[in-house]
Amino acid sequence: MSSTYGKIFKISTFGESHGRAIGVVVDGCPSGVDFDEILIQNELDRRKPGQSRITTQRKEADSFEVLSGVFEGKTTGTPIALVIFNEDQKSKDYAHIADKFRPSHADYTYSTKYGVRDYRGGGRSSARETAARVAAGALAKMVLNHYGVEIYSYVSQVGAMKLAKSYQDLDLSKIDDNAVRCPDSEMAEKMFNYIDQVRKDGDSIGGVITGVLKNVPAGWGEPVFDKLHAELGKALLSINAVKGFEYGSGFDGVELLGSQHNDAFFTDENGKVKTKTNHSGGIQGGISNGEDIYFRVAFKPVATIMIDQDSVNEAGDAVTVSGKGRHDPCVLPRAVPIVDAMSALVLVDAMLRARVNKL
Repeated sequence: MSSTYGKIFKISTFGESHGRAIGVVVDGCPSGVDFDEILIQNELDRRKPGQSRITTQRKEADSFEVLSGVFEGKTTGTPIALVIFNEDQKSKDYAHIADKFRPSHADYTYSTKYGVRDYRGGGRSSARETAARVAAGALAKMVLNHYGVEIYSYVSQVGAMKLAKSYQDLDLSKIDDNAVRCPDSEMAEKMFNYIDQVRKDGDSIGGVITGVLKNVPAGWGEPVFDKLHAELGKALLSINAVKGFEYGSGFDGVELLGSQHNDAFFTDENGKVKTKTNHSGGIQGGISNGEDIYFRVAFKPVATIMIDQDSVNEAGDAVTVSGKGRHDPCVLPRAVPIVDAMSALVLVDAMLRARVNKL
């Protein structure tokens, strides 16, 4: 099982949804970085369950412990181990699907691959694992702060309900002002009410998160196979429930002519090379060009719903799977900090690789 991500700034996550704990080991973090425990806890608090009635009501403080790699408030350059102990597991909620395959879950594929599966909340396939990524991503943000890099993600679409405004027309400081994490208050209220109705119906809904990476210097990213957008795509597609990724003009760009889509260069008053437009999404040839990097990530509806569904059990017999337990009717609000974290991990690795490439 691949539980490690990164070339230089490497993270390895461990643990299961209903195990004793989850955690992460970070190897390759530079020494001398001011270790900000408050930043890590704040990011974990943004992801943790039980934030509002439109999220799962599982109660986890998601407080973490530092086991290694930090001394007197600074990173030492050695592996940093962070652990989060699980507190509110209700494994009995999953006893009824111990031998059943839940539709659109990883139950069948894990069972086929490994011959055994942890049915308690999905075990390793559970989104609970992403708390470890968020902790590691916060550490990556600490490094990126030295370069002034800013990372924003927000909910821009729920079902067919789409925010028409571009990120340039939004106040991104307002992302956390509401439970949906949409920086447009009017649209956020509509999205909240829609998600709440879906919850009452026992169903689920998906949507889109938009990401914006600002102040990324030109020159980050590796050509050919490790292009910066390819790394972003891999990292973001590794998040539970993600079904699609596009950056820059994305699929809409196919409707433009080359003369319309090309980003013309110019030199600004400070002698810096800029582009008049940014259809490239801040990346050209797989390498950052200094403009804003922006992308969209599509999330499917949460697979667990409170409506009976047809399925089969491990013996291949037809069964009915009944929804039970505590689940998000829409994963988007809690997925925002996960998108932030994976973006930060991609960028910090790209930054360190760019340093290696220059003597």
